[in-house]
Amino acid sequence: MPGSRASQRLDLQRVWQLRAAVRGRRSARERLARLRRRGPNIVQCALAAGAAWAIAHLVLGHATPFFAPVAAVVALGQSYEGRLRRTGEVVVGVALGIAVGDLLASWLGTGVWQLAVVVGLSMALAVLLDAGQLLVTQAGVQASIVTSLAAPASAGLDRWVDALVGGAVALVVAALLPTAPLLRPRRLAAAATGEVALLLAEAAAAAKHADGERAQAALDRARAGQRAFEDLAPAAQEALEGLRLSPFRHRHRPGLEVVRDLAVPLDRAMRNVRVLLRRVAVAEQRDEPLPPELWTLLEELATGARLLSEAVDAGRRDDDLLDDLVDLGRRAGVLGSRRLGLSAAVCVGQLRSTVVDLLQVGGMSSDRALAAVPPVD
Repeated sequence: MPGSRASQRLDLQRVWQLRAAVRGRRSARERLARLRRRGPNIVQCALAAGAAWAIAHLVLGHATPFFAPVAAVVALGQSYEGRLRRTGEVVVGVALGIAVGDLLASWLGTGVWQLAVVVGLSMALAVLLDAGQLLVTQAGVQASIVTSLAAPASAGLDRWVDALVGGAVALVVAALLPTAPLLRPRRLAAAATGEVALLLAEAAAAAKHADGERAQAALDRARAGQRAFEDLAPAAQEALEGLRLSPFRHRHRPGLEVVRDLAVPLDRAMRNVRVLLRRVAVAEQRDEPLPPELWTLLEELATGARLLSEAVDAGRRDDDLLDDLVDLGRRAGVLGSRRLGLSAAVCVGQLRSTVVDLLQVGGMSSDRALAAVPPVD
């Protein structure tokens, strides 16, 4: 008995170690993926910081232009969205904080209570001017620097010029926007469509073999993979914001707007497939047979979604594929007009709804997609 307990403890320890190793590998992959996503923006921030420092120090002759690289990095931020607004807030916030700080420091002197008063008044004035959070913060930061450092009178102007340099460099770097962030939304859309295809294939296999556990596992995967769908619209919007500052990339705008609009039908397709998978699992639990025609239609729809994923990734419209999806929706309607059990009827309804969603992903308008797959009589 003691040996058996020791063996059980050893087995549990091995299981825990295996789980820890799996979690560690998954965490490492997620971190590397996050680094790849943010890599282009990190490179932009690094280049902008170095260029801003060099211009302020070597060209303008400022001894320690620390705020030039700071302003550049803050203006570029972690995303492409709102860069022009962030740059303006940094420059105005610096000017406001320096002006109030210099004025009050020359009158009140420096010290603990003076610093508290100057920072509070600077931030309060920024709020009264209906400023954004970044501007308010920069006003407080600059006021604290002016009050706590015994700098010459020209230092305030130098810091403001440094902020202008940093902001200008940030805008120039943003205008030279690399292509990678512009490609990411389309790749996300293609990956999301491919995920729908994989889940449809799993639904077909689970329905064919009455495998409720397989349907449940696919449903769990669908829930875990929801983030890819949620990231699509923000990624497209970020790229569109970046194009506002990049006159060299405006040709990408129409394509990005199309990809952004795919977020809604893709999200609906995923929701419909999740309901379908749940119903396949319920059918197995209740021993409700699903017709063979349903398996075939699901397999064909999975193939169509996979081909659609390739078309989305290539940025092309496949009219032949859309015709095939319309025909599939028509045949699903014929199946739905038959006397079916509850689970089979629900699966057919979700399949037809998914066809409508994928037609929109393929470039068909909402009205045309709905007309192409009319309600079952």
